[in-house]
Amino acid sequence: MHGYGTNGRGLGEARSLGDLAREHALLPLRIFLGVTFLYAALDKLTDSAFFHATGPGSIGEQMTAVRDSAAIPALVDLALKSPSGFGYAIAFGELAVGIGTLLGLWTRIAALGGALISLSLWLTVSWQVSPYYLGNDLIYLMAWLPLLLGGAATFSVDAFLATRRRRIR
Repeated sequence: MHGYGTNGRGLGEARSLGDLAREHALLPLRIFLGVTFLYAALDKLTDSAFFHATGPGSIGEQMTAVRDSAAIPALVDLALKSPSGFGYAIAFGELAVGIGTLLGLWTRIAALGGALISLSLWLTVSWQVSPYYLGNDLIYLMAWLPLLLGGAATFSVDAFLATRRRRIR
C-alpha cells in the first residue's frame, strides 16, 4: 500500500511522527501550488478583459507595461506578437499544472511546467520588483523545485500507478 500515504508497513505497526512528517512533507506544498495555479487559470479564463490585446486589465496592456523593465524584453516582444494567444497559453498552462499537481498526475512534469511559467513571469512581469525577494514569481519558482525533484510520493495518481506497476511485476 506504499504510495497511498503509508510506508508499506503493516496497518498494526506504529510509525513515528517523524516518519509520517517525512512521508507527507511535500503534500502541503503540492496542495498550495495546485490550488493557486488552478485559481490563477480560472481567474484568467473568466475575466472578459484579460485576453484582449489592449484595454484595462488586458494581457496586452500588462505586457506592454513591463516590456522595458523585463530582464528579457524579447520574451515580452514574443508575447506581444499575439497577446491573446499568449494569454490563453498561460491560462491553459496554469490549468494543466494546477490539475496535474493537485491530482499528483505526472507531478514532475507539472512541476516543470509550473517552474517554467514562474520563471518566465519572473524574467518579465516581476523582474523590476526591488528588492528581489518581494516579487512573488521567484518564490513560486523556488517552491516548484522540491516537487520537480521529489514528485508526489503520497496521495497521488503517480503513487497509485507506481504501486500498481510493482504489483503486476
